[in-house]
Amino acid sequence: MLLEWLTPTTRVADDDTRPHLAVLTHGLRQISTLPALLPEWAIGNGQQTRAASAVLAWGHKPSARIAEQFAQRHGLPLLRAEDGFLRSTDLGHCCPPLSIVLDDQGIYYDAAQPSRLESLIAAPLGAAPLDRGARLREAWVQARVSKYNHAHDGLPDALLRQAATDPPVLVIDQTAGDASITGAGASATHFQWMLQAALDEHPDAPIWLKVHPDVIAGRKQGHFAHLTPGEAARVTLIADAIHPPALFDVCRAVYVVSSQMGFEALLHGRSVRCFGLPFYAGWGLTADHLSAPVWRRAASPGIAALTHAALIAYPRCLDPETGRLCEPERLLAHLALQRRQRATCPSPVQVLGFSRWKRPIARAFLQGSADIAFLRRERQVDPGTAVAVWGRRPAPPLATGPVLRIEDGFLRSVGLGADLTRPVSWVVDDLGIYFDATRPSRLEHLLRQHDFDDALRERARALRTAIVNAGLTKYNVGGGAWQRPASALHVVLVPGQVESDASIQWGAADIRTNAELLRAVRAAEPDAWLVYKPHPDVVAGLRQTGRSWQAECERLRPYCDEIVTDVPMHSLLASVDAVHTLTSLTGFEALLRGCPVTTWGMPFYAGWGLTEDRAPADHPARQRRKRALQLDELVAATLILYPTYLSRHSGAYTTPEQALVELREWQRLGTPAATPLARLWRQCKRQVLHAVARWRQR
Repeated sequence: MLLEWLTPTTRVADDDTRPHLAVLTHGLRQISTLPALLPEWAIGNGQQTRAASAVLAWGHKPSARIAEQFAQRHGLPLLRAEDGFLRSTDLGHCCPPLSIVLDDQGIYYDAAQPSRLESLIAAPLGAAPLDRGARLREAWVQARVSKYNHAHDGLPDALLRQAATDPPVLVIDQTAGDASITGAGASATHFQWMLQAALDEHPDAPIWLKVHPDVIAGRKQGHFAHLTPGEAARVTLIADAIHPPALFDVCRAVYVVSSQMGFEALLHGRSVRCFGLPFYAGWGLTADHLSAPVWRRAASPGIAALTHAALIAYPRCLDPETGRLCEPERLLAHLALQRRQRATCPSPVQVLGFSRWKRPIARAFLQGSADIAFLRRERQVDPGTAVAVWGRRPAPPLATGPVLRIEDGFLRSVGLGADLTRPVSWVVDDLGIYFDATRPSRLEHLLRQHDFDDALRERARALRTAIVNAGLTKYNVGGGAWQRPASALHVVLVPGQVESDASIQWGAADIRTNAELLRAVRAAEPDAWLVYKPHPDVVAGLRQTGRSWQAECERLRPYCDEIVTDVPMHSLLASVDAVHTLTSLTGFEALLRGCPVTTWGMPFYAGWGLTEDRAPADHPARQRRKRALQLDELVAATLILYPTYLSRHSGAYTTPEQALVELREWQRLGTPAATPLARLWRQCKRQVLHAVARWRQR
């Protein structure tokens, strides 16, 4: 029965029918992900003694003695839990585990007694599990993940230069007093033996001594506070937070006592020398200082079998976006995405001129930066440090470092940005910004240079289909219905824009107003039924136009056949025959749905052979954009490669596919009622804009 409880399951029964697991210590009950990682258990405390079916202890921590005594006193099975080998993005004190191991025999780092992991490693495997283990090992290496994934990748220049001429030997320190050291039959003395062996066995090689992340963070002590003069002459102490794969890339061998980095080094194909008995030693894969119990570690599994046991069969993993158990491949993909996205964030970074409302959003989207400073004035800028600004704001005169331009993404929210609706996507551009056609942007660079393979095109096609089927656009507002005129043979949609918007200022050509656009479309399509839809920010009264939106519509009514307001954009696009626009994102959304688009400016999606472009032939953007693209290549760059997405559930980076799922859920549930402060802000803004409009009309 106990072994069945160890098998991860996503089925959750009512608390009355699930077996009860006694969790006795406050610290263990404070692990927020524990209930989701143990969904088959009803977790209680010592007060539910009669109902308990088993007791949970955290490894061999001192607090585990309470659980051990309780289990013995009441004749209950004892389970031991520990962090999984693929744990989280940040260190343990920063975030709860996304993976744990559960062991009914012992715990993996205690070589003095059997453990469930030891049994799994020794068990023979068929071809399918071995193949899965090999593929997961390959994915681990390619994703460049580790137990913790907070550190930036790469090595300092000095270490790179040294490794280029003479590959080093990597020696791994651990935190003093760690249970995995005594559990592996080692002591502090073994660390001195390990360092001396590395020096003796590689007399001509540089020795790199890596300090544990918790020691770097100042939370614990290591074993090498002092080096002898002879040791110091050859040993380079690495106290920076360097991601382990960057070290494995250049080292010739790895020396450990019982650190998990020895296991990760094996995954990366490095030779490993062990001075204790960690779970991966004694199987013929490492050079061992201590002898393993032959009666327990007599098998000779390969690296694929070890990977399957340690990363697939032993742990249970949590998908932070669904809150449910998942396969290790899914957690690995999630953490790999966190690493890739965090790597794009400079550190430190100065965020200039952001409102108080946008600051926590900026902190979330730039979470890969360890140091974010919010500045109000340009004179506060540190010249050499990266600066982030909103949109097309001019770069600060003092700035000599990178300038990042930030804007809303193309799948943004359910609700308007001007109404303080939090976005699920931003774009962070280090070259320009997508709506500025006067110069290249990172999106334009992708569209001009990226090598789109079949897999990426297929992913884009599936994403495009899902967006169209879900009826999603940028803001996803409007609840009215529209009926196509029965007598209209050719219906053209003309989306209105805020004429002061930066996308018109920097992306338009000869035509720059809604009235000019409507007149031009009427001349180009004299027999068409023209439907004009004013911008939703204007209808909501949240953008200044110089007049009320009703007055603006009356002014434009002679140039079109019909004006619609509270109609969802996706339903309009499904019913019209074509779209004419200046630079509106509606043109891109129409392309997703196979609707012909004519552009009168140079939005990011124009100039690639997918639109009819009316901008002058000598426009700078038309001169740069000579590549003919497929629609799914445009989609891949615009919705997959360019934006950054955040999960509304986990707050972590996510994929556009998951963002789409969450937007659909958001749309189904509706936008929560605005707070009193938000309602007051919106009312005040409307009154100010209306007052300005009335003043201008005088």
